[in-house]
Amino acid sequence: MQDQLLQFLGSLAAILLLAGVAWWLKLGPERRLNSEDEARRAAAEAADGFEAKDLALDAEGRAALLRDAGGRIMLLRPHGTHFAARILTPAATARIESNTLVVDTAERRYGGAALRIAEPQAWVKRIEAIK
Repeated sequence: MQDQLLQFLGSLAAILLLAGVAWWLKLGPERRLNSEDEARRAAAEAADGFEAKDLALDAEGRAALLRDAGGRIMLLRPHGTHFAARILTPAATARIESNTLVVDTAERRYGGAALRIAEPQAWVKRIEAIK
C-alpha cells in the first residue's frame, strides 16, 4: 500500500512539474484576435505609433490586415501566445483562393497567412499597390 501511495505522489509531482514548465514557457492554445480593437492594440504594440485606418479581421480571428494613413499595410497573426506583425514590403504578394485571401510576406521566417475576410479583392489591390 505504501509503495502505491509513493508511486501516486511521484506521478502527481511529475504532472504538476510539467504543468508548471508549460505555464512558464507560455505554451498553450493559439491566441485569437477577438475584435477589431484587439487587433488595433496588437498592431500598435508591434509597431510603435501604428494607427490603423482600415482593418480586415479574419472570420476566425487567426489574422488581420491593417492599413495606416500613410498607406503602410501590416499583417498581424498569432505566434504562440503572442502576435507577430510585419509591415508589408513591395515583395509581398496577395491572391484569392476559394474566397480566402492568401498573403505572402516574401519573408521566409515570417511566411504568410490565409484570411477569410470581406472584400478580399480590395485588399489584393492595396497590397499590389505597395511600391
